[in-house]
Amino acid sequence: MRLGVIGHTGYDDLPKILGGLLEAAPQLGLELEFERGLHEVARGGARLDAPDGLDALITLGGDGTLLRGARFLAGRAAPILGVNLGRLGFLTTCGSDELESALRLLAAGNFVSEARMALAASAVDGNGATRQQWLALNDFVLHKGGFARVVRLGISVNGDSIGTYAADGVIVSTPTGSTAYSLSAGGPVVVPTVESIVLTAISAHTLAVRPLVLPPDAEIAISTADGSEELLVTVDGQVGTKLVAGEKLMVRRAPNPVLIVRLPGTSFFERMRVKLGWGGLPDRDEQRQC
Repeated sequence: MRLGVIGHTGYDDLPKILGGLLEAAPQLGLELEFERGLHEVARGGARLDAPDGLDALITLGGDGTLLRGARFLAGRAAPILGVNLGRLGFLTTCGSDELESALRLLAAGNFVSEARMALAASAVDGNGATRQQWLALNDFVLHKGGFARVVRLGISVNGDSIGTYAADGVIVSTPTGSTAYSLSAGGPVVVPTVESIVLTAISAHTLAVRPLVLPPDAEIAISTADGSEELLVTVDGQVGTKLVAGEKLMVRRAPNPVLIVRLPGTSFFERMRVKLGWGGLPDRDEQRQC
């Protein structure tokens, strides 16, 4: 099994974890390929330059590292085993203390690949030409950068105008991204396997604007209402660019899903309870069980 490894170099335990991977790989029949920054730290394995031919991908870090790994795969059908080295790790599969057992399950094929819908977006000019394209597992955010003021956004779905939003910006998210920025902005929680697109305004300047849950085949077009504002497009909260005057942000379902490794005995609702404190206060609930 060709296993790509992507990681966040800011964690103190990373060299130890990489050493453990290199030690376990021969016994499990794994061929490790490390991205450039990790390859220098690991001092072993091959260097990972492209996703072609990978059977699976390990991400070492938090949710942000997993999101970066998903974009690196660019739609290829390689499951991602996310190892949480940070605090929340809502999207990840396991913690660093469970890595050895997770590797054994991965090598033996004893896991479920949970297909997560992704989004594709493009910046399109007035002539219909595409300037730039992106993929996102969580969300695309269109917002006014650097100034705390309201922007007016014209939004249509499948060519049908749904109105003008006066807000700080707008979030277009996947079900996976519904528990990220969209949730903070008042959007709904969507179970990841319920395919849909969530449209959430950021600090809307009117009570008439509420989050929308759209079908997965919807195509969303967003532009400034007066056509003169320059906006920022942020992809998964990590990368992005400017949307210049006269351009539209076109968002639709990506052709291929992202595959997330889920191990036996884990579920979305368990992560909701543990990671997000869903359903009550953990301390109070533990006292009731005693």
